[in-house]
Amino acid sequence: MEPIDQEPIPITQLPLFTYGESVTSIVELFPAVWNSTESLTSPDPVTRQRGIDALLEVGAQKVSPLVAYMIATCLNDTDIYIRRRVAYILADLITPRTHGGQTPEDVRKVILNYLRGLRESTVFGLLEVSVIDQNADKSIYAIFNSCSFVGKHLGEILAQWKNPITIRQKAIYYIGLVGYLDALPVLERLYNRLEARQTGQTVMDFAPLTIKSDDDLLPHLRIAINLLSAR
Repeated sequence: MEPIDQEPIPITQLPLFTYGESVTSIVELFPAVWNSTESLTSPDPVTRQRGIDALLEVGAQKVSPLVAYMIATCLNDTDIYIRRRVAYILADLITPRTHGGQTPEDVRKVILNYLRGLRESTVFGLLEVSVIDQNADKSIYAIFNSCSFVGKHLGEILAQWKNPITIRQKAIYYIGLVGYLDALPVLERLYNRLEARQTGQTVMDFAPLTIKSDDDLLPHLRIAINLLSAR
């Protein structure tokens, strides 16, 4: 039989980066970026930090959806300082700018898609960041604002009495700040319960500290309820 001529099947490899004119040698950068991205999976937090350092140095998070996604997964990091740093990075990438330097849309979409699936444990971890660094509140707001399901998670965190009072206060704060109307019933129920207890009895010096701490939630609840009711 005569051999059959076949058209070669083109093999298209999607580029890791879509660099602009300022980057002159993708080939030279690729191994370093690849190694740095792999460092994000290291069990050593110092190695993970250095991996982030290297990626930011070349701006890989701004041009590679893969790198941006890998950094986003570090919102779940066990190290609170890495979580804090990643919150700043992601907020910077997803926040629209009025002047140049916009994040490429494919990178932004990857991050937003990841953030829409945030779990309660991740939300809790970001509240911990907010407790230790109020300067991170703006970045955490940008992250929470991109996911409508975060309101449900914040309500669950608030309703769990075992959680630290500072964490529950932050949950209330973000519910009101972002405007999660679906969490309003949770706030109102807790507010009514605490207010009834406070007005129905005088808390003595020997009262459990947990009861006294819960009463500290009342002013925060009042502010958040007013914010939501005004929407």
